[in-house]
Amino acid sequence: GRDQLSRVLVGGRYTLGIGLVAVALALCVGVPLVAIAGYFGGWIDEAIMRLVDVLYAFPFLVLAIAIVPILEPVPILGGGFWTVVLALAITGWIGYARLLRGEVLSVREREYVTAARALGVPDRTVIRRHVVPNAVAPVVVQATLNVGTVVLTAAALGFLGLGLEPGSAEWGAMLSQGRSSLVRGDWHITVFPGFAIFLFVLAINLVGDGINDALDPHRDVSDERRRLR
Repeated sequence: GRDQLSRVLVGGRYTLGIGLVAVALALCVGVPLVAIAGYFGGWIDEAIMRLVDVLYAFPFLVLAIAIVPILEPVPILGGGFWTVVLALAITGWIGYARLLRGEVLSVREREYVTAARALGVPDRTVIRRHVVPNAVAPVVVQATLNVGTVVLTAAALGFLGLGLEPGSAEWGAMLSQGRSSLVRGDWHITVFPGFAIFLFVLAINLVGDGINDALDPHRDVSDERRRLR
């Protein structure tokens, strides 16, 4: 037999890596794309947001299941880890699109953006230095919370055999491998990976709530008013 505790601990490395890298790549794709769309408007905004609407019609997990087999034959990805990461990044950026677009539409009407454009500052500089930094705070909170969703989706892919290579110490794959052991009474083979997924997602959600409280200025104002009363 294999040491299940060691496999659960090693699986945490895969899980954390997939969650963080996939969310980071999704941000790298989604933030510039949606910032450009929201800032310029017109047909660019219309085309990107209609694409988002089409992708939103499909569940996140279904899109990932459809994309993984397409990416597996790509030699440069090497299968396994990077295939899952890229599939989750491709499907993950749409989760930030509407939120960021709304913030960009609000920020682009601010006085400092209007002043920068009146002074002849190039649009790319306005987007990089004024629009994105002032619109990205809610997206950071959403991205932190989305790590938990990505981890659950990666575990589901591993459970279905679409994740890392067979036999890998990945929590979803370990759940799948331990199904037959439940009949024999070896409950620990599946319980510990499942409990690890639960604790990890719970911890990520608590971190996201903390970041939300730290970045929410309205909460500070309401707390101050409550103290004054």
